[in-house]
Amino acid sequence: MKTLTGQTWRRWPVAGAALLVLAVLAGCAGGSKRPEPAELPPNVAVLGVRQAWVARATEVAFPLEVHVAGQQVALAGSDGTVLTLDAATGQTLGRAQVGEALSGGVGSDGQVTAVVTRVNEVVALSGGREIWRHRLGTQSYTAPLVAGGRVFVLGADRSLTGMDGQTGAVLWNVQRTTEPLVLRQAGVLTAVGNTLVAGLSGRLVGVNPDNGSILWEAPVASARGTNDVERLVDLVGGVSRQANVVCTRAFQAAVGCVDTHNGQVQWTRQANGATGISGDGERLYGTEGDGRVMAWNAQDGGRAWVADDLQWRFLTGTLVLGSAVVFGDSTGLVHLRARADGKPLNRLRTDGSGIAATPVLAGNTLVVVTRKGAVYGFVLE
Repeated sequence: MKTLTGQTWRRWPVAGAALLVLAVLAGCAGGSKRPEPAELPPNVAVLGVRQAWVARATEVAFPLEVHVAGQQVALAGSDGTVLTLDAATGQTLGRAQVGEALSGGVGSDGQVTAVVTRVNEVVALSGGREIWRHRLGTQSYTAPLVAGGRVFVLGADRSLTGMDGQTGAVLWNVQRTTEPLVLRQAGVLTAVGNTLVAGLSGRLVGVNPDNGSILWEAPVASARGTNDVERLVDLVGGVSRQANVVCTRAFQAAVGCVDTHNGQVQWTRQANGATGISGDGERLYGTEGDGRVMAWNAQDGGRAWVADDLQWRFLTGTLVLGSAVVFGDSTGLVHLRARADGKPLNRLRTDGSGIAATPVLAGNTLVVVTRKGAVYGFVLE
């Protein structure tokens, strides 16, 4: 039996269904225009950070998830260009072109890299060359999970498909009742030990990766309201994992933690965000839809602190980096906040086009990708 790696892979809204849903929800909340964010004060660099390098990819207008394997990062542009970079130097180690615009990616195990195109094809690459492609019956906005010699795909309709990593042959497929509305952003798809863990509507679900059988289901949030928009419930990509416990966010509804050993929900708390969360074992960190930055106690979900000085800015998911929590915004700024209390530690500038994905750490390098396709490497001093 092949086992899964147990690693976690990691949203930002793009044109189409997600933005339509977000706009409708905002209108339902009050119908007024979103307030303008306050001007930021001068940056005071409490924590030293220097730019080590900058590289060029292509424009990113889809829900990119940057994949990290040791010192290497794999990322992609909307036009189908897939890049592998050395995080220490920014040097390009590999470049491939799948020939179609992308809707989801990037997933990799270091040997096979997989993305999803807008024409609903999963494309697998190895050594910079295409080894297979498979047409899905649905769209997908989530990076494929490549693990245990297989490629797993989460459909926009929250179907799950397992494929052979070398041939693309379908091993199994799980279909769920189609939701009236889905988000055009990455969902939850990861591995914990030899259990495939996925977000299916408002539930975190444990799946046997060998045959697709459902092992357990854990409700993080339930549908509410009287119409399809109000009843939309979905788990969004970007989770925190500590041992067997996975903590996740339900879109504009809740955050919660689940023991993946038995599928038991440890706790859930109401939260109004649309991006993934991160954690350090003591606390969870995330950004809310109104631009507040939140920290919750990992044991019970109690609020640890809230920072509201970035209110009304559009923020990415969070990354825990040493004593800091890191996230980007839609103006191209990268913010570093103290894990202890949320106070500013530093603020980094990029090209101003907006941060396209949750920042990642590869080796000792903080890697940030912008909407224009610039890739920045920063190092803490």
